[in-house]
Amino acid sequence: MGRALRTLLLIAGALIAAAAVAGRAEEKKAAAPQLPERTCFGVFTRSDLEPLMGDGEAVTVSGPTDARLNAQRRSATCNVDVDGRGRVLVAATRQPLGQSFFWPPTDRSEPAPEPLALGDRGILWDTGARVALTCKGAADSFELELSLSGSVEHMKPGTSRALFTSLMTKYLESAKQQTQCGV
Repeated sequence: MGRALRTLLLIAGALIAAAAVAGRAEEKKAAAPQLPERTCFGVFTRSDLEPLMGDGEAVTVSGPTDARLNAQRRSATCNVDVDGRGRVLVAATRQPLGQSFFWPPTDRSEPAPEPLALGDRGILWDTGARVALTCKGAADSFELELSLSGSVEHMKPGTSRALFTSLMTKYLESAKQQTQCGV
């Protein structure tokens, strides 16, 4: 075999090997999944939840279209999964006035949760937030608890609490309107 032919075969082999490695790298890192434009009771936009999605192919959103709670419909939950793995959980629960929500003590894990200055009582973790408030209105009064949590494994460390504070602020305003809290 001539030297030029051997060189061409080596180059071709190297290009084929490089293409195979690049193909495997693309297979391992799937593109970010496409979220609906609005999700979870119509509260969150695609860009609100994208930091919690990570990589994947198929997004599944389950739950009602709104959080309009009343004495008969006392709770609503929205789940967002990517390729069958939970990424976001958003919930609202309504109870009769005077039946406050019990929050078990938090474990001593690091970093510790911190108070969240929303509603009557709020708490914030690296993986989510919870808020409770009393809704007193002319026609109806009740207790309302809002919670949201998400998978933060794809986020830059130290950024999740700011995201969950922002998400809960948006969720609280929308949930108050949808449940007619204080109306």
